[in-house]
Amino acid sequence: MAQRLEDTLVGGYTRLAADSPRRRIDIELRLLDLLFAAVFMLLLLPVFAVISLLILASDGPPALYRGERVGRHGHFFRILKFRTLRRDAETRLGPYLGAELVRRTETEYTKLGRWLKESQLDEVPQFWNVLRGEMSLVGPRPIRPRFFAELAHELPSYWQRLVVRPGLTGFAQVRRGYETSMAEKLAHDLEWIADRSVPLYLRTLVFTAFRVLRQTIRR
Repeated sequence: MAQRLEDTLVGGYTRLAADSPRRRIDIELRLLDLLFAAVFMLLLLPVFAVISLLILASDGPPALYRGERVGRHGHFFRILKFRTLRRDAETRLGPYLGAELVRRTETEYTKLGRWLKESQLDEVPQFWNVLRGEMSLVGPRPIRPRFFAELAHELPSYWQRLVVRPGLTGFAQVRRGYETSMAEKLAHDLEWIADRSVPLYLRTLVFTAFRVLRQTIRR
């Protein structure tokens, strides 16, 4: 999208991110994103079709959720997910944050949606975001503009997440269970940003694949 975060909030942070030195590794990782995302999209097309039909049959349209997120250098984009909550849930949940938001969200999951969320299959449509250049396969998870504004004020280093594309998976997700706060999750994200490399990218994808398979089999 043409709109940028600097037009609406925390503008100085987006300029800092945009002015960060470019690294050759980002070109290499982008090429890997294109290759893997294209292959995964082709392989998962039958899964995509089946899940879409199940959502439509069990809870009606829409099958996909589109939500505004903050991307690289503060650009806004629409993230794609399979819909896991009841229709119009975002309107009902809008006023809440933190623990209250988590609690109320639990009551909004559809039966199929809860399984999709727990198995992480709700994330499959984001391969399209990767192909479009809005996301990477590995990076900090994308965040809503409203939450970014709050966290950027609470955590001075939070703006550094905007240096790279947000990811379908990342360090904070692979290491889930060890972090207990947003500050610790941010530490994982900043570690990726500082040390990002092809081997680290591939290892993160492998760890994520094993975790998703394990969770899916358990369900």
